[in-house]
Amino acid sequence: QVQLVESGGGSVQAGGSLRLSCAVSGITYSNYCMGWFRQAPGKERGWVTTITRDGTTTYADSVKGRFTISKDNAKRTLYLQMNSLKPEDTAMYYCAAGFSDRYNWCTRDYDYWGQGTQVTVSS
Repeated sequence: QVQLVESGGGSVQAGGSLRLSCAVSGITYSNYCMGWFRQAPGKERGWVTTITRDGTTTYADSVKGRFTISKDNAKRTLYLQMNSLKPEDTAMYYCAAGFSDRYNWCTRDYDYWGQGTQVTVSS
């Protein structure tokens, strides 16, 4: 059974930081691209960041320079370090896993999703 379990969400004031984690089980973790997405109330879910199998990272412009994605293959855990948080970062954050047969490239399709963790940033 595949499981992606996020944790680390919470409430923080603008300018603060949070670190999200996503524990992965049930898949061969090293064969997957990993990503973070978020969905604010009344909005569609949007892509935040991706890390390829070889560790290459890409970010949405809205979070570039403030958020950092990383992973620990031994622990099968994905992270999202969020600094300089803004009220517009308030959303439910989801991690996702997408199989890739290439080390440095990911498709836009993700196969598995977590249940989400809420991040609320107050001004």
